[in-house]
Amino acid sequence: MARLKFLCDSDRCIECNACVTACKNEHEVPWGINRRRVVTLNDGKPGERSISMACMHCTDAPCAAVCPTSCFYGTADALVLHDKDLCIGCGYCFYACPFGAPQYPRVGNFGGRGKMDKCTYCAGGPQQDNTAVEYMQYGSNRIAEGKLPLCAEMCSTKALLAGDGEIIAAIYRERVQQRGFGSGAWGWRTAYKQELTV
Repeated sequence: MARLKFLCDSDRCIECNACVTACKNEHEVPWGINRRRVVTLNDGKPGERSISMACMHCTDAPCAAVCPTSCFYGTADALVLHDKDLCIGCGYCFYACPFGAPQYPRVGNFGGRGKMDKCTYCAGGPQQDNTAVEYMQYGSNRIAEGKLPLCAEMCSTKALLAGDGEIIAAIYRERVQQRGFGSGAWGWRTAYKQELTV
């Protein structure tokens, strides 16, 4: 079975926010919530990079580890989804997630902010596929229709890739080799701009 993943190529992302807009429109996400957002590092400076961020559907998801009602669950495709009928809106997942994926749908006092909302990888929820109930709670279920998440399909520069983790890793590996970075594209020296002393 495929392990579905996202990968954002920061060398291609132009911060157009088409992925954010596509997600909001496809799922009718309420105002104030962004299941996907574009983060820019070193904004306006040399070396500026933009990255499209959402739930990364972690293998050992910290949101699932801290949830007292076990509303987070994994699918056969390695997606991390949540059941809003079990969610109590405690916010533990909000604090545990390093990507800021789970969000409250409303601003207000604790208890009045509602149940958590997060990226579903366009896979809906635990209800029957492509029903009105599923759409009301989770939005479109494009995975059940054999499609990829709309955010990745709408990316004009194809910076945001979605699909089988092995396939998108191969695509990214080929891009890195074509850019001429070779095997030194990642690692300690690149990340920290330091030479290793052995």
